[in-house]
Amino acid sequence: MTSAPGFVPPRDDDGTFLEESRVSAAHALRDIVHAFVRAQPEEDAYDEIRGMAEQLVARLDATPRRDRMALMQAAREKHDGAFPVGIGAGGFNDRAVAGLANPAAVDIEVEPGGGDVVARVVFRKGFEGPPGRAHGGMIAAAFDDVTGFIIGRIGQPAFTGELTVRYVGPTPIETPVVMTARLDGRERRKIFISGEATVDGVVTATCKAIYIAIDPSVFAASPDPR
Repeated sequence: MTSAPGFVPPRDDDGTFLEESRVSAAHALRDIVHAFVRAQPEEDAYDEIRGMAEQLVARLDATPRRDRMALMQAAREKHDGAFPVGIGAGGFNDRAVAGLANPAAVDIEVEPGGGDVVARVVFRKGFEGPPGRAHGGMIAAAFDDVTGFIIGRIGQPAFTGELTVRYVGPTPIETPVVMTARLDGRERRKIFISGEATVDGVVTATCKAIYIAIDPSVFAASPDPR
């Protein structure tokens, strides 16, 4: 089975990472969404598309519901009360924006290792705002997730407290965008991070984020333990 882009299985799977098959299925569903947005089929095709979609929804609705809170808590218990670091750990692959197992996510592939975060991002057709350009809200959402990788690398669970984005120029769709993020400093519970998005070396947007650090022991105890 072909892996979804960006999926790197852990060296020692401790049970907190999602199966590769779930990630691959999510990527296929993502392809469907963007194909639908960019295509203009004959009118009679829509009834068939709707019928297939309704059948798939019915099949999924007939299965048990997935409990991300339970996954997070179980992951913490397996790591002696500390929340594990890793984008796939504890149900994080289900998250919005960059979750590998979330069909509605943006295509974000982060380079492994290092202190700074370097990510390759592609805003596909379904995330178009003005013709040919990525929607500003999607750019901000991608910044929120890319800067969040800094939190994972320093091993400190935290929530976004503030995110400011400056749009310098147009960010094209269906074109590789490089988003970088770096840790600028810390002050008590505040974590300061900045970043930028570039296309062929030209800056199209910048961001500044303030994260609020959370005690790892309570991070998975409630939806928002602030």
